[in-house]
Parts: sequence; structure tokens; C-alpha cells
Amino acid sequence: MPRFAQLVMGPAGSGKSTYCSTMVQHSESINRSVQVVNLDPAAEHFNYPVMADIRELIQVDDVMEDHSLRFGPNGGLVFCMEYFANNFDWLEECLGHVEDDYILFDCPGQIELYTHLPVMRQLVEQLQQWEFRVCGVFLVDSQFMVESFKFISGVMAALSAMVSLEIPQVNIMTKMDLLSPKAKKEIEKYLDPDMYSMMEDNSDTIRSTKFKKLTEAICGLVSKALKVDDFILDRNLESFLMRPPLCLCVQIDDYSMVRFLPFDCTDEEGINIVLQHIDFSIQYGEDLEVKEPKVKR
Repeated sequence: MPRFAQLVMGPAGSGKSTYCSTMVQHSESINRSVQVVNLDPAAEHFNYPVMADIRELIQVDDVMEDHSLRFGPNGGLVFCMEYFANNFDWLEECLGHVEDDYILFDCPGQIELYTHLPVMRQLVEQLQQWEFRVCGVFLVDSQFMVESFKFISGVMAALSAMVSLEIPQVNIMTKMDLLSPKAKKEIEKYLDPDMYSMMEDNSDTIRSTKFKKLTEAICGLVSKALKVDDFILDRNLESFLMRPPLCLCVQIDDYSMVRFLPFDCTDEEGINIVLQHIDFSIQYGEDLEVKEPKVKR
């Protein structure tokens, strides 16, 4: 029988621990068993029980206090994660082997772990060897995404993680409950965005000649490799090159590579929709026996 895992990722402060806590509470309410593993060696506290805690293996504070290493906070965290990658047997012992396991891995917030360092990719491959079906859950703070430039930055971070890890990925906008009514209305356009109109709306503010050559090289690669929007590239090349984000948006919009789901920790229906998307991506429930509902007498 397969086992299931969510790799909960995202920038620092995006609400990863809150997401895990909310999912644990929601799962209890629907009679599902979900466990959490803390993989953040710099975590200070969290309000959910853990089946394994990386701080029992190594802590950032201990690494930083080692005068022979001389690491700061970021370097110390990377060292901890690389040490963890060399000691996966510790994680295997903590996880044991129980059929139908469903585990949330609460990961650190350093974005480089998901973009160009191999640690998280090694973790995914190891989990897959242990018969886990893994889904990446990439979180971004909705309060950060209310402007188009910040939204594109979040999209590229999510896309980078998806390409690096090569697993199914569900992207989530967290902290929707903290938005004002006006901000909630504004953010609706980012849940199902039209990247072209988004860039046109901000065409005056995104023009820049500083990175024109770099943008031209990127756009050249895009046009050759993907052959997208030939009309824009051929007929309006100069204005196209003057708008760097548009080149990226061509790929994102045409191929629907990144979409976000809203996450409000006070909305049970919304939480269930997010969980259904994740379950579908890892085929959770297909191998489970059908349980007859209890009949009240």
C-alpha cells in the first residue's frame, strides 16, 4: 500500500506551520489521521503534535555556536539541511512503516532550498523510494500578492520549486482571513489571472532599459524553445523587450503553469477544497476500502 506526503513549502512567514496546524485540526474533524514532521531546524514553537522533529537531530543554534564553522543564520540552516540529507536513516526510523500514512512535512522558509540546492530534491527521491506519493504545497502570503509585480515574483518562486522538485504541486494563497474586504476583492483577479491584461495595466511602470540585453536574450530563448506569441515577438519586438515581466507571462499564461487556491483557516469548506485538490494529485483514497456510513437509530 502506498503512503502519502505533503511537502509544505514557501517563503518565511507564509504560514506553513499554521497551514499544518489547520490541516491537522480539519483532518480530525473528518475522522482522518494526519501526522506532521517538522523539518525546520530553526523553528521555535508550533501548536501541533509532531511525529518527528529535525531539532532532535540538529539545530541551527548549535551550528551557529560552533566557532569552527562560523555560520550565520542562513548558512547554518543550509548546513543543517545538508546534514539531514546525509542522515535520512534517522527520518526512516522516526517514520516507521505504517500503511496509509499521511504525513505533512513542515519545511524551512529559505527559498534557495527549493530552487537551486539539491537537499529537497534528495528528500523527495528518498520518500519516493519509501513508497510515498508526494505532493508539493507551495504557500505564499496573500497580503504580499496584492500587486502585480509581487504576484509575478510569487509565481516565479512557485514555478521554480515545481521545476526543481518535479512532483505534483498545489499553490496556495494563505492568510485570506486577514485581508480587508477591499483587498479580498482585489485579490480575486490573481486567483485566475489574465497575465497579458495585468501587464498592460502596468505598462507605464514596468518599462526599463537597464536590463534590455538580458531581457532580449531571455525572450530569444523563449521564442526559439517555446515558439509562443510569434506575432508579438515579430511585430512589436522593441516594446516587448522593454517589458521584462511580459516575456515570462507569455509562458505562464499560455501554458497555465501556475494557479493559486485561496486558503482561509476559518473556512472549513475552503480548507476541504484545498485538501481535495491535493488528494487528487497524489491519488489518495483510490486504494482505501469503502467504509459503510454509520446509521443512527
